[in-house]
Amino acid sequence: MPTLEALAAIYHRPLFDLIAESRRVHGMHWKGDEMQLCTLLSVKTGGCSEDCGYCAQSSRYDTGIEAGRLMKTADVLPIAQQAAADGATRFCMGAAWKGVRDGDAKFEQMLETVREVGRLGMEVCVTLGQLGDVEARKLREAGVTAYNHNIDTSPGHYAKIVSTHTFQDRLDTIRSVQRAGMAVCCGGILGLGETEDDRLRMLEVLCAFDPPPESVPINCLMPMPGTPLAGAKPIDTFELVRLIATARIALPKAKIRLSAGRSLLSREGQALCFFAGANSIFYGGKLLTAPNPGADEDLALLAELGLRPQAPYADQPRPSETAAPQPAFA
Repeated sequence: MPTLEALAAIYHRPLFDLIAESRRVHGMHWKGDEMQLCTLLSVKTGGCSEDCGYCAQSSRYDTGIEAGRLMKTADVLPIAQQAAADGATRFCMGAAWKGVRDGDAKFEQMLETVREVGRLGMEVCVTLGQLGDVEARKLREAGVTAYNHNIDTSPGHYAKIVSTHTFQDRLDTIRSVQRAGMAVCCGGILGLGETEDDRLRMLEVLCAFDPPPESVPINCLMPMPGTPLAGAKPIDTFELVRLIATARIALPKAKIRLSAGRSLLSREGQALCFFAGANSIFYGGKLLTAPNPGADEDLALLAELGLRPQAPYADQPRPSETAAPQPAFA
């Protein structure tokens, strides 16, 4: 497991040397011309009780986002079907709330939606906040491929961003996900006022997961009016590339997902991130409440770079084929 010092030594290498190494590692574990296309849908928007300082969906901030009800399965399915038709191979569903509990009507509704979306042949990912062992097991049995639960930043910086839950709460949910045998999709956000050491400490935590995360979203903050971080400065593209390259070297078998904030990058900046090791993107014009490049724009860029969509379940078993639950990290 890489230590903070080892990660820092990787991260601070001359940029061209760093990218050359990350590209070499990428080629050892992944097909260089493949990109996983994921579509993200907010199935329950706004009204969240948490106070995450970056999130426009918190009920504590005046952001203009109105609280909505959980979407019905019948309303989600046409969107998922269109995503599959447009080439997405993973369908992700996010809900703005603290978490889910077994027996709750909204949880039962989500299980039904997962079962129906899973029949479309795409991988199914959900991000529903905190959950325990029972909820994780039921999600896996319904057909969830991966559970997204980002740790956002370093343990030391986390309390400066969120006060309504702790960093340990995040880890506890991830342990439940792993015990249930679901893959973990877990990454962070750049631009929360953190230092470079905070970013590397976040990566150090991810490297300690056993098994390692299946995918690692790297988000750049999209400053949302009304939130405490509305005035945050944009992330330097080279800093983003450095972290992606370091993550690729430290977590060679994980998908590194270039996530929120991609609309702020130039085509050349995105291409450099892909070359450095990012091999997954969110695909479609909206990420929960933030803008994202359009599907046609993305397809044109991928075609120009000689990249093609990765097939679903290309690197992991379907839920029905999943082995016994995996051990949680120490």
